[in-house]
Amino acid sequence: MSAAMAPPVPAASAPGAGTGTPLIEAGDLTVRFGKVTALNGLNLTAPVGQVLAVLGPNGAGKTTFVRSVATLIRPDGGELRVLGLDVVREAAGVRREIGLAGQFAAVEPAMTGRENLEMTARLFGHGRRAARSAAGVVIDQLGLGEVAGRRSATYSGGQRRRLDLGASLVGAPRLLLLDEPTTGLDPAGRREVWEAVRALAASGTGILLTTHYLEEADELADQVVVIDHGRAIAAGTLRELKSRIGLDVIEASVADAALLEDVSQILHQVCGGEPRLDRPARKVTVPAAGGPAELGAAITLLAGAGIVVEEIGLRRPTLDEVFLALTGEHSEGSRP
Repeated sequence: MSAAMAPPVPAASAPGAGTGTPLIEAGDLTVRFGKVTALNGLNLTAPVGQVLAVLGPNGAGKTTFVRSVATLIRPDGGELRVLGLDVVREAAGVRREIGLAGQFAAVEPAMTGRENLEMTARLFGHGRRAARSAAGVVIDQLGLGEVAGRRSATYSGGQRRRLDLGASLVGAPRLLLLDEPTTGLDPAGRREVWEAVRALAASGTGILLTTHYLEEADELADQVVVIDHGRAIAAGTLRELKSRIGLDVIEASVADAALLEDVSQILHQVCGGEPRLDRPARKVTVPAAGGPAELGAAITLLAGAGIVVEEIGLRRPTLDEVFLALTGEHSEGSRP
């Protein structure tokens, strides 16, 4: 990897974010698999003490980036540092600072939750007493006390995922890498994991999160980086990214789903943008560069056409709509 590092895309602009050593710093990071370039000059900086969410469509390079930070992949070019440590020249030091939870829970079902954590702590090099102590801390931290003595085969999906997070924490990492941590969980399990992640962030653990669920980024992230084709195409707070689109959105809902096409045509006529139909919710949305003026025109045309809408209004774009505008496609898990 080259010694020189290109100026990174700032993933944070919060007060104090520029002081001290960044949690993660990537400059012109490049990873290739044969003829496929997974990361194509990726630049980003993640500050200490925040949750950074990396978003992008399938194949954008999210998992490749996480595996590079975890020292599981050797980059082909550029530079990547974790807490100031080079992931190639100081890989052993990086591994002492991180914990990794992949896309699926990796726990031993025949063992209790406590036994799983103690075993993992022993693999980190703890003695028996230290392993018991580390497991106890994590059990309390993640709210697993009531189930710690049960075999993990009896756990719910959310409990198994929290146990998997715990296994990543018994080594007391300063950075926790979460690659799509709620994949396959039902809404209740997803909420359990979100609560655990919030608690970890509040305790000072740095978190790098990749996700397909835009609601997850809205719930957890202090900062967001959107990557596409291996490059960072946008970075900032959720508010900043939503403001970057520069457009309000007109949203209209109808009681009769048969009216959706008519409403869509009128909104397209007024705003010029491509409307999005959510048939199950009986809603139509369209970017509105003209703001209140276009909203008024749409209401007038709908009334003139005799179309009754349940509700119509102007709002800021959602993260889903920002993602669509930036990448040109929907995130898996977002509403079609």
